[in-house]
Amino acid sequence: MSDSRSEGPTRREAATARRREQILEAALARFVENGYHQTGVRDIAERAGVSVGNVYNHFPSKHHILVEVAELERIEFDRFRRLLAPSDPPASETLHRFVSEYVTFLATPENLILAIELTSEAIRQPDIGELFVANREGLAASLTSVLERGVETGELRADLDASGTARLILELVEGAAYRSLLGDNPVQRIIDDVSGFVSAALRKG
Repeated sequence: MSDSRSEGPTRREAATARRREQILEAALARFVENGYHQTGVRDIAERAGVSVGNVYNHFPSKHHILVEVAELERIEFDRFRRLLAPSDPPASETLHRFVSEYVTFLATPENLILAIELTSEAIRQPDIGELFVANREGLAASLTSVLERGVETGELRADLDASGTARLILELVEGAAYRSLLGDNPVQRIIDDVSGFVSAALRKG
């Protein structure tokens, strides 16, 4: 006789997972609409269509929701790390694809607002800050590997500080994406400008 426990989650477990996801999505929506500090657990419950007690059954506090958001960001960043994984394309091509997709992601209004909210909380709360810093460091490490590969193949400048340059590229991309929502520059122009600058700065002379 087979053990049914090995066949996947039960209906109850699946329902619990769906409810948890529903509450998390409601929290993210409220954080974007009203800000983290202006959002209470009751606001999240109303948006999710559940009781306040149900929210606490899944998340002991609003702080725990923020911890879960950090985990979601890590998963989201996995997509960008896969773009930067060792592959056949030249380093310059990989960098262009990364810049294009990362700018597009960051320049989405709800992503930008949520990023700003989370950054402010990461500064206020050290444990939250450690989680988000770890996510960004993972992205920087993947980007560093691409730059090192470009130096090894002779495509990029031999005197390149790969680690420091990776962090500068992230700051450039993030800053450009954020400012795009304060002006009227289309996303594609931002991508072209950033990609052109990065390419010129790193290209072997």
